[in-house]
Amino acid sequence: MSNSGLIFLGPPGAGKGTQAAIIAAKFNIPHISTGEMLREAIASGTTLGQKAQSYVDKGELVPDELLLDLIRDRLLQADAQQGWILDGFPRNLAQAEFLDQLLTEISQTCDCVLNLQVSDEFLVARLLSRGRKDDNEETIRRRLKVYYEQTAPVIGYYQNKNNLYTIDGSPTLEEVTAALAQVIKPFFDSPK
Repeated sequence: MSNSGLIFLGPPGAGKGTQAAIIAAKFNIPHISTGEMLREAIASGTTLGQKAQSYVDKGELVPDELLLDLIRDRLLQADAQQGWILDGFPRNLAQAEFLDQLLTEISQTCDCVLNLQVSDEFLVARLLSRGRKDDNEETIRRRLKVYYEQTAPVIGYYQNKNNLYTIDGSPTLEEVTAALAQVIKPFFDSPK
């Protein structure tokens, strides 16, 4: 039995989480958000959660190895055998390479990497309109800078593997969902 893994990439505010949730429901596959998984593992006090908590308490990023262990556990669960969407991972080249090794190890594939592309000006305006107290223009531009430094190379990595699809993330929610579904459909409808 073969499954299709999808990865959602895109800058903060591009709508990855929202679109990933909609697409997951549409194709009946789990939406795996590394942030959510970390929060759940910490809340339920699992061994991985306790390890993660020690980093979070110090205000440090959870190391790649720990994230990969969480992802490995999640991808091996029964509901992920028909496919899955990874949102928020990989965030850098090392994570993309680790993920490839992990997928080979557990005999799964990632057939399709979706990159939501949106202009900086559009993102800044969208994030400011959310009105979150930690979202001021300076903070948003700093987050974008970090994204371009760390995550943008991941786009090139998947481009070289010929499984990257770039979608304009600026039209309406429905239009973006329709464009994404169009790209994803062949991976789920046609037999492998």
